[in-house]
Amino acid sequence: MSLPRLSSANVGLARVPVTAMRPAPGIVHLGIGAFFRAQTAVYIEEAIAKAGGDWGVIGVSLRSPLQRDLLAPQDCLYTAIERDTRHTRATIMTVLREVLVAPENPAAVLERMAAPSTHIVTLTITEKGYCHDPANGALNVEHPEIKHDLANPRAPKSAVGFIVEALRLRKERGLTPFVTITCDNLPKNGKLLRGLVCAFADRIDPELGRWIASAATFPSCMVDRIVPATTQRDIDDAARLTGLADAAPVTHEPYRQWVIETFAGPRPAWDQCGVQFVADVAPYENMKLRLLNASHSALAYLGYLSGYETIAQAIADDGLKDFVIRLWRDEIIPATAIPQGVDALSYTDALLARYANSEIRHRTWQIAMDGSQKLPQRILETVRARLEQNLPIDRLSLVVAAWIRYVRGIDESGTDIDVRDPFAADLRTAIGKVGNSADEVKAALAFTAIFGTDLSADARFRDAVILSYEALKKIGAKRAVMANAMTQAM
Repeated sequence: MSLPRLSSANVGLARVPVTAMRPAPGIVHLGIGAFFRAQTAVYIEEAIAKAGGDWGVIGVSLRSPLQRDLLAPQDCLYTAIERDTRHTRATIMTVLREVLVAPENPAAVLERMAAPSTHIVTLTITEKGYCHDPANGALNVEHPEIKHDLANPRAPKSAVGFIVEALRLRKERGLTPFVTITCDNLPKNGKLLRGLVCAFADRIDPELGRWIASAATFPSCMVDRIVPATTQRDIDDAARLTGLADAAPVTHEPYRQWVIETFAGPRPAWDQCGVQFVADVAPYENMKLRLLNASHSALAYLGYLSGYETIAQAIADDGLKDFVIRLWRDEIIPATAIPQGVDALSYTDALLARYANSEIRHRTWQIAMDGSQKLPQRILETVRARLEQNLPIDRLSLVVAAWIRYVRGIDESGTDIDVRDPFAADLRTAIGKVGNSADEVKAALAFTAIFGTDLSADARFRDAVILSYEALKKIGAKRAVMANAMTQAM
């Protein structure tokens, strides 16, 4: 017997309590994927439950209509499922009011962003969505979307283009700028986005660029929650737990964190539901990028090459677990500024417990996506810090080598890897043209948009990566990890 579809009409039939009223919109979110719906939207929902306010969310997909097509028939309601080894809990989320598809109607998106009721615009568009040079943070004016938007600023395609045009409309209408909060894993993400927006605006209208620079706010923030891709199991569990059919549930771990730099202006009562407001988010951001995200990437590439589908499977391998612990202890923590009052070893112990949560099937392949955009902030900044002090980078270099091995596109059994990366085709072509380890590494490091001109030319870095890459090719990822440990123990 089929279950009734989750919708406003049927929500009263749910087996779980649904207490929140549907709030009027006050936030526009660009990039309506699983992470936003399982993390940031949860904070918004809880803030409304505690203190009220018109903080409903207008979601925007900048690419595909998929999420709109799944969510619209159920009035943008969806189930958030919290999983760990002790419990599985479901919550029906009511904060999302509408989902727009930008390519279908960019004008509708701009009107929502320019509406007087919109006070905040948030983003989760992944690192590649910023159309910038990952090595230096500059706007990539040759990016196809940026080129389009500079030529057609009233009908943008990129997130940067939408923000600039929406702010132009607000200026024209005598409205104050909205606060823009990027929730993506980028160093100084608010400052980075501000620079990209101002650089774009200056090319359109220098006066607009000056107005944005002086009046608009782009607080940096750090977000943390493990959110795997939705599976059929999640859809089945949502139905079992709620008694309603949900085509678009999300699943997440119990842990969550959101740290935002303090800003003026109206906002939900986030401080009442665990959001930390600080003067400077950088220490929290650096700790998360260099400890959590770096180890996630290490487990993604080395784990995938070792034959593991999920992070939980990878961390259950004693060799990989020991490698990650030593990576943190010996190379990353000594080069990372830890926030005052935080114990780095306790933080990494908690990460190990989170990774071992077998109820969260976070695929190594999913984390491995877009590595060219992730490595600069997750791995390479630590590499630079250690090279400046003439310190070893043996474990960091193995992670970089594993990424090169992965993006080459062929696994250890000779099977093609479905590499998803903006540079995937160029990297595979460049690396595949040469036949020996040294030349393959040099071909990868020649991508200065990833490695910058400094690391591309640094013999210490190059030689360390070549040594690690040769080990991966000769003995495979599992044995290379063990050999790395033995080398360091000598």
